[in-house]
Amino acid sequence: MKAMGGAAEAVDLETGREQAKDELRLWLRLLTCTNLIESEIRSRLRRRYAMTLPQFDFLAQLYRGPEKGLGMGALGELMMVSKGNVTGLTDRLERDGFVARVRSAADRRSQFVRLTAKGRKRFEAMAAEHERWITELFTDLPREDEQRLFGLLARLKASVSHPGRRSNGAAE
Repeated sequence: MKAMGGAAEAVDLETGREQAKDELRLWLRLLTCTNLIESEIRSRLRRRYAMTLPQFDFLAQLYRGPEKGLGMGALGELMMVSKGNVTGLTDRLERDGFVARVRSAADRRSQFVRLTAKGRKRFEAMAAEHERWITELFTDLPREDEQRLFGLLARLKASVSHPGRRSNGAAE
């Protein structure tokens, strides 16, 4: 790091050029946008449905999953959370009548979690409204800009999925 005008800035040791300043600003902009959208969706889910975003995500996984339901481990992997988090979500949603635990016929020690009819109906209503909320939040972004941004983010996703492709030879 070198100090310039009182501020520390990243320096590419190979070329001596300032680097990553734009990338850091971009990262912060992406993070800010994500946080603003997520905060708004969390707030609307809470107000409208008394539901948290993790609960909505949980129901979404079950809705997209097989009819028999999903195992606790599979739910944790899909949601990228611990089994303890899955258990807590299952307990709350089961208490509210949105999901049910079902023992595996093949292995009585295993259980699946599946949507109840009430849970399916609730999720379908929430998902439709969620889609309208997202559309509303993106209203001021012209369609062409949305498509361009989608393409750029796809390229960014591919780039960060394979770190080192644009590497300058530094250790990863």
